[in-house]
Amino acid sequence: MRLIRGLYNLPAAAGRVVSIGNFDGVHRGHQALLTRLVACAREQNLSSTVLLFEPQPLEFFLADQAPARLMRWHDKFEAIRDLGVDEILVLRFDARLRALSAEAFVTQVLQRIACRWLIVGDDFRFGCDRQGDFAYLQRAGGSAGFVVQDSASIQVQGQRVSSTLLREALAMADFARVRAYLGHDFCISGRVMRGDQLGRQLGFPTANLQLRRQVWPLAGVYVVRVDGADAKARDGVANIGVRPTIAGVSPRLEVHLLDYAADLYGRRLRVSFLGKLRDERQFAGLPQLVAAIGRDVEQAREFLSNRAMLAPDENV
Repeated sequence: MRLIRGLYNLPAAAGRVVSIGNFDGVHRGHQALLTRLVACAREQNLSSTVLLFEPQPLEFFLADQAPARLMRWHDKFEAIRDLGVDEILVLRFDARLRALSAEAFVTQVLQRIACRWLIVGDDFRFGCDRQGDFAYLQRAGGSAGFVVQDSASIQVQGQRVSSTLLREALAMADFARVRAYLGHDFCISGRVMRGDQLGRQLGFPTANLQLRRQVWPLAGVYVVRVDGADAKARDGVANIGVRPTIAGVSPRLEVHLLDYAADLYGRRLRVSFLGKLRDERQFAGLPQLVAAIGRDVEQAREFLSNRAMLAPDENV
């Protein structure tokens, strides 16, 4: 899959089948839309193209008050690639792009990228002050040379799957709903960096993954499964937070792998979240922190044992 940053880098094409959105989380609704995008492009012998904006529009308007992102850029890229999409086009969302009218967006973006088919949700809004909608696109497409189709929604328990619902389920640590919305466990991936090695000194060595954003949809201590340490998935306990007991500032994802002690520096790990043990809290000192981590490990083992008995096939 090609990654293209900016219209000026876009290669020429006979035509493209395009979808536009944040695709934050790449949940089952996104998966259905992108599967349809790829199928339509292959039927028409055109390129399948996902158009993204960076920063996401709400981040441009709300800055630090914007909702937490559900996934890192690398994870989003891989999830879209794995669905068979040909290219991702990333446009910078700035004051100039924000000021484009719906008409200007059609002529300066969609026509310029040779859009022949456009597949979006029927609630899609675009253009300055969100003046453009699905009905406008259908009218504009007739003269601009592209066909507009809406995407079928995916429902779980009578609700349309959305990034907002997924974010709410994560905040509630309702991982059964999370899996229903995603079709798989919620994951964060990243490369292991060198930390202060405090975990090793305390008897619980951790793999540290830096989280560049200050706000994440998860916070606390979790039971996890980790891929990338070696040939098989490893169970573990993970903390997402700022480590208040040692006066930490920047958020980190710290993972302690159960019954595993090899050097993981530089490896890329994929951490899947299975259940929540507790919120992050500040302890009176390191002895109290060590005792709490010990309890976390025992509770994680119990969680994993119960999970294996309830659903043995998931752990083969």
